Amino acid sequence: PRVCVVGSGPAGFYTAQHILKHHGGALVDIYEKLPVPFGLVRFGVAPDHPEVKNVINTFTQTARSERCAYYGNVTVGRDVTVPELQQAYHAVVLSYGAEDNRVLGIPGENLPGVFSARAFVGWYNGLPENRDLKPDLSCETALILGHGNVALDIARILLSPLQLLRKTDITDSSLAALACSKVKRVWLVGRRGPLQVAFTIKELREMINLPGARAVLDPADFTGLENAVKDAPRPRKRLTELMIKTALEKPVEGQAGAAAPRVWGLKFQRSPQEVLPSADGRRARGIRMALTRLEGSGDSAKAIPTGDVEELECGLVLSSIGYRSLPLDPAVPFDCQRGVIPNSSGRVEGVPGLYCSGWVKRGPTGVIITTMNDSFDTAQSVLEDLQGGVLDISPSREGFGVVESILRSRGVRPVSFSDWEKIDAAEVARGKAAGKPREKIVDPAEMLRIIG
Repeated sequence: PRVCVVGSGPAGFYTAQHILKHHGGALVDIYEKLPVPFGLVRFGVAPDHPEVKNVINTFTQTARSERCAYYGNVTVGRDVTVPELQQAYHAVVLSYGAEDNRVLGIPGENLPGVFSARAFVGWYNGLPENRDLKPDLSCETALILGHGNVALDIARILLSPLQLLRKTDITDSSLAALACSKVKRVWLVGRRGPLQVAFTIKELREMINLPGARAVLDPADFTGLENAVKDAPRPRKRLTELMIKTALEKPVEGQAGAAAPRVWGLKFQRSPQEVLPSADGRRARGIRMALTRLEGSGDSAKAIPTGDVEELECGLVLSSIGYRSLPLDPAVPFDCQRGVIPNSSGRVEGVPGLYCSGWVKRGPTGVIITTMNDSFDTAQSVLEDLQGGVLDISPSREGFGVVESILRSRGVRPVSFSDWEKIDAAEVARGKAAGKPREKIVDPAEMLRIIG
C-alpha cells in the first residue's frame, strides 16, 4: 500500500512512523509546503527549549527509512490537488496543522503595534512568511492577550537576558531587534481567573525564575483559592499553589529580583474591547478592557462583562488566543466553525481513503506528546482499514511517480530529505561561527540556492 502524508510536523511524522512500524510493506511519502521539515518543532518551540526539539532525531530516522520519502517545497491544494493525490495513493492523511490564528474581532486590532502570537513566534523562530515582521520594541510596556504556554514563551523571550538568547537558535535579526528593545514590563491578560489558566507549571516556574525579572501578582486575585483547589487534579493544584506562593512573597531587600529592572505579571478577568490608537491614529498606544465576572467553575467557567472597563497603556499588543486551521482543498470537507476536518478516529467523514491527524483533526491544543497519541490513533485507523479490506489495494497506485509528472508540468521542483540535510549542514555551520546551535535560513530562495 502507498500512503501519502500531507505536512511534516509532529502529526505527519508520527503518523508515518506508526504506519511504517506496524505494516512491513507500506510505503509512505510525506509532502511539505516549505523546503524544510518539522513544522512547529522548528517554528513553534521556543529557541531556549532545545530539549523539546530532540524529537527531530526520531523524525529524521523515519525520513531516512527506505520505505519513506520526503518531498518539500510542494503546496498541496495548489501545486497538486487532494483528488490528484487520491488517484496516486491508496490512502491520504492530512496533517497540515493550523497555519492561521484566531482574530480578536475588536476595533483597532489591525493597528501597527498589534501582532498575533503566531506571527511573532514565527518571526523569532525563522518562519519564512514572518521574516519581515519588524515589530517595534521601542515601548516600555507590552501586553499579551492569553494565558497559555505560547503567551509565557513570548513574555520570556521579551524579558530574557540577551546572553541567554545568544546561545540559542533564535534568528539573528530578531536577536538584533531584542538587543535594542526598550520593553521592561509585560502583562499577560486573560478573560477568566487563575483556575482557568492554560499554561503548565514548567513554563510558569521558568518565568518566575527568569534572571533580572520580577513577578508581580496581586494577592487579592488568589483570595480563597487554596480551598477551591483542595480537590482539583494534582497539576492544577500545584500550578495554583505556585501562583499563590509567588503572589504572597515579598521581595527582600538585596535579594535577586528585589530591584529587578524588568517585571511581568498576570492580570485576570479582563476581556479586550478595543485597541486604542495614538493621537495621530498611526499606532497602538493602549487597550481598553471589560472587567468580567465568572459564571460557573473550573474549565467550563464563562467570563461575563460586568459593565466596568479599564484602560492600560502599552505600545505592543500580542494576541495569543489560539491557532486556527484553514481548509486546504475544495474536495475536503471542513468545519469552518470549529476549524477542523470532520472525522471519526481520523477517518474523514464521507471520503473513504482520506484521513487526518494532529491539529487539523482535533483543534489546535496540546503539546507534542498529545499530537503523538492522536497521530498514532489515526495511523491505527489506516492500518485497520488496510487489514479489513476497507481500502482496496488491488489496483496498483503509482505514488510519487504520478505526482512527479504533475509537479513537473506545473514547474514545481520538490526538495528531498537529503536536500534538506544540505540546508541543515549550512545552518549548523553558520551557527557554529556565531557560537549558536544553528543560524536558521529564513529565505526559501536561499534554501533552494544552497541545494543547487
